[in-house]
Amino acid sequence: MPDLMAKTVAPLWQFRARVLAVMSAMLTASMVSVFGVIWIRLSDEIKETFTLFQRLTLLFFAGIVLWGLYRMATVRVAAYEDGLAVRNVFKSYRLKWSDISVLRLSPGDAWLQVFDQEGTRLGVLAVQTSDGPRAREAAKDLARIAKAHGAGRT
Repeated sequence: MPDLMAKTVAPLWQFRARVLAVMSAMLTASMVSVFGVIWIRLSDEIKETFTLFQRLTLLFFAGIVLWGLYRMATVRVAAYEDGLAVRNVFKSYRLKWSDISVLRLSPGDAWLQVFDQEGTRLGVLAVQTSDGPRAREAAKDLARIAKAHGAGRT
């Protein structure tokens, strides 16, 4: 699957959530530590009762959780001359500036909201209110860039 954030040109502007990255790193370290200690502390007799399939199943589900934490840690938004690139946890998006109607970070919103010309809402998880003034400033910066590049014009 191609990385939709990969561009050959440098972005005009980009932003990553700090709080989410720190939280994801801490959860990853905690998960690996706790389950590692549990496995080490199990007696050899108990470890031998696990079949190969059961061990692989445990590793598979742990891998899914770790992949999700990795994706959470790497959410980002980048502005380019031709549009906006958003990487959320499960999906990445590319929007042309002309397709964007409004960007909104209202009090009470968890993250920046982007509305397209049809009124469809897209959450930008990289700009989270948990990042405080840094996120509010990022939303203002992105709104200025979007307006300068033709967003909001119908």
